[in-house]
Amino acid sequence: MNLRIHSIFRSTEGEGVHIGVPQVFVRFQGCNVGCLNCDSKETWDFTDDTMTMNEVLAKIEDLCQGVNPIRRVSITGGDPLHPKNSDAALELSRVLKKSGFYVNIEAAGTRVVNELFDIIDFISFDYKTPSTGVKPNAKVLKSLCDQYSGKAQIKAVIADKKDFEATFDMLTTTLGMYDNEKPDIPWILTPCYEPEEEFPTARFSEVVRMNEDFGAPFRVIGQQHKMIHGPNKRDI
Repeated sequence: MNLRIHSIFRSTEGEGVHIGVPQVFVRFQGCNVGCLNCDSKETWDFTDDTMTMNEVLAKIEDLCQGVNPIRRVSITGGDPLHPKNSDAALELSRVLKKSGFYVNIEAAGTRVVNELFDIIDFISFDYKTPSTGVKPNAKVLKSLCDQYSGKAQIKAVIADKKDFEATFDMLTTTLGMYDNEKPDIPWILTPCYEPEEEFPTARFSEVVRMNEDFGAPFRVIGQQHKMIHGPNKRDI
Protein backbone atom coordinates (compact mmCIF):
# COMPACT_ATOMS: atom_id res chain seq x y z
CA MET A 1 0.00 0.00 0.00
CA ASN A 2 1.14 3.54 -0.78
CA LEU A 3 0.43 6.53 1.46
CA ARG A 4 -0.08 10.21 0.77
CA ILE A 5 2.50 11.62 3.22
CA HIS A 6 3.54 15.23 3.76
CA SER A 7 6.25 14.62 6.38
CA ILE A 8 7.44 12.33 9.16
CA PHE A 9 9.35 13.83 12.06
CA ARG A 10 10.19 13.36 15.73
CA SER A 11 9.11 15.96 18.27
CA THR A 12 7.16 16.38 21.50
CA GLU A 13 3.39 16.80 21.55
CA GLY A 14 2.75 20.53 21.40
CA GLU A 15 -0.86 20.73 22.59
CA GLY A 16 -3.64 18.94 24.42
CA VAL A 17 -3.52 16.58 27.38
CA HIS A 18 -0.32 14.84 26.19
CA ILE A 19 1.67 18.06 25.82
CA GLY A 20 5.42 17.51 26.17
CA VAL A 21 5.38 13.76 25.37
CA PRO A 22 8.04 12.68 22.81
CA GLN A 23 6.69 10.92 19.74
CA VAL A 24 7.00 10.50 15.99
CA PHE A 25 4.50 12.42 13.89
CA VAL A 26 3.22 11.05 10.59
CA ARG A 27 1.59 13.93 8.73
CA PHE A 28 -0.75 12.96 5.90
CA GLN A 29 -1.16 15.20 2.87
CA GLY A 30 -4.63 16.37 1.84
CA CYS A 31 -7.45 18.20 3.64
CA ASN A 32 -10.65 19.81 2.38
CA VAL A 33 -11.92 21.26 5.70
CA GLY A 34 -10.65 24.77 4.90
CA CYS A 35 -10.14 26.45 8.29
CA LEU A 36 -9.44 30.15 7.85
CA ASN A 37 -6.83 30.12 10.63
CA CYS A 38 -5.15 26.85 9.63
CA ASP A 39 -1.43 26.90 10.38
CA SER A 40 -0.56 24.11 7.92
CA LYS A 41 -2.23 25.07 4.64
CA GLU A 42 0.65 23.46 2.79
CA THR A 43 -1.01 20.11 3.63
CA TRP A 44 -4.33 20.90 1.92
CA ASP A 45 -3.66 19.69 -1.63
CA PHE A 46 -4.34 16.03 -2.37
CA THR A 47 -1.10 15.11 -4.09
CA ASP A 48 -0.20 11.69 -5.45
CA ASP A 49 0.89 8.97 -3.03
CA THR A 50 4.46 9.70 -1.99
CA MET A 51 5.67 6.78 0.16
CA THR A 52 5.21 3.04 0.40
CA MET A 53 4.15 1.48 3.68
CA ASN A 54 7.61 -0.03 4.11
CA GLU A 55 9.22 3.39 3.60
CA VAL A 56 6.94 4.95 6.20
CA LEU A 57 7.63 2.21 8.73
CA ALA A 58 11.38 2.39 8.15
CA LYS A 59 11.35 6.16 8.70
CA ILE A 60 9.34 5.76 11.91
CA GLU A 61 11.69 3.10 13.25
CA ASP A 62 14.72 5.23 12.42
CA LEU A 63 13.31 8.26 14.23
CA CYS A 64 12.36 6.18 17.26
CA GLN A 65 15.97 5.20 17.91
CA GLY A 66 18.26 6.94 20.37
CA VAL A 67 19.51 6.83 23.93
CA ASN A 68 15.87 6.64 25.02
CA PRO A 69 13.94 4.89 22.22
CA ILE A 70 10.27 5.80 21.93
CA ARG A 71 7.31 3.69 20.81
CA ARG A 72 4.71 6.36 20.29
CA VAL A 73 3.29 7.66 17.00
CA SER A 74 0.83 10.45 16.29
CA ILE A 75 -0.98 10.31 12.96
CA THR A 76 -2.01 13.77 11.84
CA GLY A 77 -2.42 15.91 8.74
CA GLY A 78 -3.80 17.40 6.60
CA ASP A 79 -6.73 15.15 7.39
CA PRO A 80 -5.87 11.48 8.01
CA LEU A 81 -9.59 10.66 8.24
CA HIS A 82 -10.52 11.98 4.80
CA PRO A 83 -11.77 9.04 2.67
CA LYS A 84 -8.71 9.43 0.44
CA ASN A 85 -6.43 8.85 3.46
CA SER A 86 -8.40 6.83 6.01
CA ASP A 87 -7.72 3.36 4.57
CA ALA A 88 -3.99 4.04 4.63
CA ALA A 89 -4.22 5.47 8.16
CA LEU A 90 -6.08 2.34 9.26
CA GLU A 91 -3.53 -0.04 7.77
CA LEU A 92 -0.63 1.98 9.21
CA SER A 93 -2.27 1.87 12.63
CA ARG A 94 -2.76 -1.89 12.43
CA VAL A 95 0.90 -2.45 11.64
CA LEU A 96 2.08 -0.05 14.34
CA LYS A 97 -0.13 -1.64 17.00
CA LYS A 98 1.17 -5.11 16.09
CA SER A 99 4.68 -3.73 16.57
CA GLY A 100 3.87 -2.44 20.07
CA PHE A 101 3.42 1.25 19.37
CA TYR A 102 1.09 3.61 21.20
CA VAL A 103 -0.93 5.22 18.42
CA ASN A 104 -2.72 8.57 18.60
CA ILE A 105 -4.67 10.23 15.80
CA GLU A 106 -5.20 13.98 15.49
CA ALA A 107 -8.03 14.92 13.17
CA ALA A 108 -10.42 17.69 12.23
CA GLY A 109 -13.48 16.04 13.75
CA THR A 110 -15.41 15.44 10.54
CA ARG A 111 -15.78 11.64 10.76
CA VAL A 112 -15.87 8.84 13.30
CA VAL A 113 -14.08 5.87 11.76
CA ASN A 114 -14.91 3.03 14.14
CA GLU A 115 -12.67 0.40 12.57
CA LEU A 116 -9.70 2.71 13.13
CA PHE A 117 -10.73 4.23 16.47
CA ASP A 118 -11.35 0.82 18.03
CA ILE A 119 -7.74 -0.29 17.62
CA ILE A 120 -5.77 2.88 18.44
CA ASP A 121 -4.98 4.28 21.87
CA PHE A 122 -6.13 7.89 21.70
CA ILE A 123 -8.21 10.22 19.52
CA SER A 124 -7.87 13.98 19.35
CA PHE A 125 -10.74 15.81 17.64
CA ASP A 126 -11.22 19.49 16.84
CA TYR A 127 -14.30 21.53 17.60
CA LYS A 128 -14.44 24.14 14.86
CA THR A 129 -15.07 27.57 16.37
CA PRO A 130 -16.62 30.51 14.44
CA SER A 131 -13.21 32.05 13.70
CA THR A 132 -12.27 28.96 11.65
CA GLY A 133 -15.10 29.64 9.20
CA VAL A 134 -16.09 25.96 9.39
CA LYS A 135 -19.45 24.73 10.68
CA PRO A 136 -18.94 22.09 13.41
CA ASN A 137 -20.70 18.74 13.21
CA ALA A 138 -22.43 18.18 16.54
CA LYS A 139 -23.56 14.68 15.54
CA VAL A 140 -19.98 13.56 14.97
CA LEU A 141 -18.79 15.09 18.25
CA LYS A 142 -21.64 13.40 20.13
CA SER A 143 -20.77 10.06 18.53
CA LEU A 144 -17.14 10.42 19.63
CA CYS A 145 -18.17 11.30 23.18
CA ASP A 146 -20.66 8.42 23.42
CA GLN A 147 -18.33 5.76 22.04
CA TYR A 148 -14.81 6.71 23.07
CA SER A 149 -14.94 8.18 26.55
CA GLY A 150 -11.62 7.66 28.29
CA LYS A 151 -9.51 7.61 25.13
CA ALA A 152 -10.26 10.95 23.46
CA GLN A 153 -10.09 14.72 23.76
CA ILE A 154 -11.75 17.62 21.95
CA LYS A 155 -9.71 20.75 21.19
CA ALA A 156 -10.99 24.21 20.28
CA VAL A 157 -8.86 27.09 19.03
CA ILE A 158 -10.12 30.28 20.71
CA ALA A 159 -9.58 33.65 19.04
CA ASP A 160 -12.15 35.71 20.94
CA LYS A 161 -15.22 35.72 23.19
CA LYS A 162 -17.46 34.54 20.35
CA ASP A 163 -15.32 31.40 19.94
CA PHE A 164 -15.42 30.73 23.68
CA GLU A 165 -19.19 31.15 23.95
CA ALA A 166 -19.80 28.92 20.92
CA THR A 167 -17.63 26.19 22.47
CA PHE A 168 -19.39 26.47 25.82
CA ASP A 169 -22.79 26.33 24.10
CA MET A 170 -21.80 23.23 22.13
CA LEU A 171 -20.62 21.48 25.28
CA THR A 172 -23.51 22.42 27.56
CA THR A 173 -26.58 23.06 25.39
CA THR A 174 -26.13 21.13 22.15
CA LEU A 175 -24.37 18.11 23.66
CA GLY A 176 -25.65 18.47 27.24
CA MET A 177 -22.36 17.24 28.65
CA TYR A 178 -21.75 19.62 31.54
CA ASP A 179 -23.87 20.15 34.62
CA ASN A 180 -21.65 21.02 37.56
CA GLU A 181 -19.42 18.11 36.57
CA LYS A 182 -16.42 17.88 34.26
CA PRO A 183 -17.15 16.14 30.94
CA ASP A 184 -16.06 12.52 30.54
CA ILE A 185 -13.93 13.58 27.57
CA PRO A 186 -11.65 16.55 28.29
CA TRP A 187 -12.26 19.67 26.22
CA ILE A 188 -9.13 21.73 25.63
CA LEU A 189 -9.10 25.44 24.82
CA THR A 190 -6.10 26.58 22.80
CA PRO A 191 -5.64 30.37 22.57
CA CYS A 192 -5.15 31.25 18.92
CA TYR A 193 -1.87 32.48 17.45
CA GLU A 194 -2.44 34.87 14.56
CA PRO A 195 0.04 34.70 11.63
CA GLU A 196 3.40 36.26 12.49
CA GLU A 197 2.23 36.87 16.07
CA GLU A 198 4.46 36.48 19.09
CA PHE A 199 3.10 34.78 22.21
CA PRO A 200 -0.49 36.11 22.63
CA THR A 201 -0.27 36.97 26.34
CA ALA A 202 -3.42 39.09 26.48
CA ARG A 203 -5.54 36.56 24.58
CA PHE A 204 -4.22 33.68 26.68
CA SER A 205 -5.10 35.54 29.90
CA GLU A 206 -8.57 36.38 28.57
CA VAL A 207 -9.31 32.74 27.69
CA VAL A 208 -8.22 31.66 31.18
CA ARG A 209 -10.45 34.32 32.73
CA MET A 210 -13.50 33.38 30.63
CA ASN A 211 -13.07 29.72 31.51
CA GLU A 212 -12.95 30.55 35.21
CA ASP A 213 -15.98 32.85 34.91
CA PHE A 214 -17.99 30.00 33.35
CA GLY A 215 -17.11 27.48 36.06
CA ALA A 216 -13.93 26.08 34.48
CA PRO A 217 -15.48 23.35 32.29
CA PHE A 218 -12.39 23.35 30.06
CA ARG A 219 -8.63 22.98 30.34
CA VAL A 220 -6.67 25.87 28.84
CA ILE A 221 -3.47 24.55 27.23
CA GLY A 222 -1.32 26.63 24.91
CA GLN A 223 0.65 25.36 21.92
CA GLN A 224 4.04 24.55 23.38
CA HIS A 225 5.77 24.21 20.01
CA LYS A 226 4.77 27.75 19.07
CA MET A 227 5.87 29.09 22.45
CA ILE A 228 9.32 27.58 21.88
CA HIS A 229 9.83 27.99 18.13
CA GLY A 230 7.42 30.79 17.15
CA PRO A 231 4.23 30.50 15.08
CA ASN A 232 5.75 29.80 11.67
CA LYS A 233 8.22 26.93 12.03
CA ARG A 234 6.97 23.60 10.67
CA ASP A 235 7.49 19.96 11.56
CA ILE A 236 8.53 20.63 15.15
